[in-house]
Amino acid sequence: MKFPTFSLAFFFVSTFSWSALASSEPNYIKLDFVSCLRASITVVYTPTDSNYTSALLYSINNLRFAQPQTPKPIAIAIPGSEPEIVAAIFCCKSHGLEMRVRSGGHSFEGLSYVANVTFMVLDLRSFNNVTADLTTATAWVDSGVTNGELYYWIFRASSAYGFPSGLWSNVGVGGIISGGGYGMMRRKFGLAADQVIDARLIDANGVIHTRLTMGEELFWAIRGGGGGSFGIVVSWRVNLIPVPEIVTVFRVTRTLEQNMTSIFYRWQSVAVNFPYEMDIRCTGQAVLSEASPRADKMTMAMLFESLYLGGAEEMLLVMRDEFPELGLVREDCFEVSWIQAMQFFSNFPLEAPPEILLDKTLLPRPAFKGRSDFTQVPIPVQGLEGVWDFMFQLPAQAATLQFTPFGGRMNEISDSAIPFPYRAGYLYMINFFALTNVDEAGRMEWVRNLDTYFTPYVTSNPRSAYVNYVNLWMGTNNPTGTTSYAQALQWGERYFKNNFRRLVGIKTLVDPGNFFRHEQSIPPFSLFNDV
Repeated sequence: MKFPTFSLAFFFVSTFSWSALASSEPNYIKLDFVSCLRASITVVYTPTDSNYTSALLYSINNLRFAQPQTPKPIAIAIPGSEPEIVAAIFCCKSHGLEMRVRSGGHSFEGLSYVANVTFMVLDLRSFNNVTADLTTATAWVDSGVTNGELYYWIFRASSAYGFPSGLWSNVGVGGIISGGGYGMMRRKFGLAADQVIDARLIDANGVIHTRLTMGEELFWAIRGGGGGSFGIVVSWRVNLIPVPEIVTVFRVTRTLEQNMTSIFYRWQSVAVNFPYEMDIRCTGQAVLSEASPRADKMTMAMLFESLYLGGAEEMLLVMRDEFPELGLVREDCFEVSWIQAMQFFSNFPLEAPPEILLDKTLLPRPAFKGRSDFTQVPIPVQGLEGVWDFMFQLPAQAATLQFTPFGGRMNEISDSAIPFPYRAGYLYMINFFALTNVDEAGRMEWVRNLDTYFTPYVTSNPRSAYVNYVNLWMGTNNPTGTTSYAQALQWGERYFKNNFRRLVGIKTLVDPGNFFRHEQSIPPFSLFNDV
């Protein structure tokens, strides 16, 4: 196994920082764990506190992990400053407890607030500032900020700028950027993590770093290497992205009876080659329709949803030349400001005030199981029809398919520029999930079966997956001891391809004791028992 080469100076700095801190161990860590937290952190909830449940549920966005039998943290700490975060790290290390760090709570497997060992949750909700600097067209963005808050405060600073983060307004920025982060402007500007130019990170030794002191290797790892492995990123400095005064959005649906299959088949080839300013993503569901010839009156419906960084007439010319099969007309299109477009993609009314983006309670929070894949060649019509057959196995709207095209700027960024490796040569990403609020076992089995069905149509050796759509079915670390490198590769290479080895090398240097960990965190070299 080959790991990247690092300077000895880097290793000695990391070792020295812990030695210096250990020699001046604060007195509060000698208390019992909860008292240790409360000695230095203003807001701490335990299961005996009346606000514990509401604090825990506050940002659990996959309700599959909000059930009574789900393991709960021994404490929830909501720090209000960086020194309080450092105190929490010391308390956990001195008492041998795990820490899970939560920014937005959107982990597909609940990894930021669930563990099968005794653990606490460090909730970053109070780190929610966005500080824009228009002279440099940059901003410092705290990890507890949501997409909606990020977009709103950029807009308040200047309507001439935006940022290429995610679609949904209530998703936490800390988690998005940690895994790469894609939005409706990725074909023009790349991922959210591609626009990060600095960060403030607290390591396992309680040392606060910026890019200058953490070094380029660790700075590389935190921009797409997944959350919960290397430290606590308190805030990110990002480039603000220029946006035009007018952008165009549309949302049109086509069903099987409206030639949906052939339209989508064509989309697979053309969406990756649109002008960089154009993005059309697709969302498919089985729905009820009186026009369906099926006895159960179900049909497939595909929603084509677009952002164009320009006016409607320009966009219509592109559509007529590149994708006439969709049959788009001017009446389908809305010319709006960029901030209105961000409301649109959270399913908020265009006419709503932009303050709606600050409301974290409006979007649904389902119970679900999801999966992701990437494609390099179009799925043939026969293969697509087999996918639709799977969708008809569940009740209407019980499962969703999402297709996110790449190309454009994504093709121009190296697959090793950051840990996210899916760049040139990839047509689109697939994300599919089933609601598990009823018949959880049956719905989970359905996801497994559809996952198997997709096998010949998606990438292989390794089959790919997106780390922000984390999936523990691919394998996990041993939570109590050593783990197999061969097993880690089963999920590590699927998320990061060859970048996984580099991530392991960085983890080995910056957190050799594996303080920051979860079931699919990057393991240090010392945990492997087969190399």
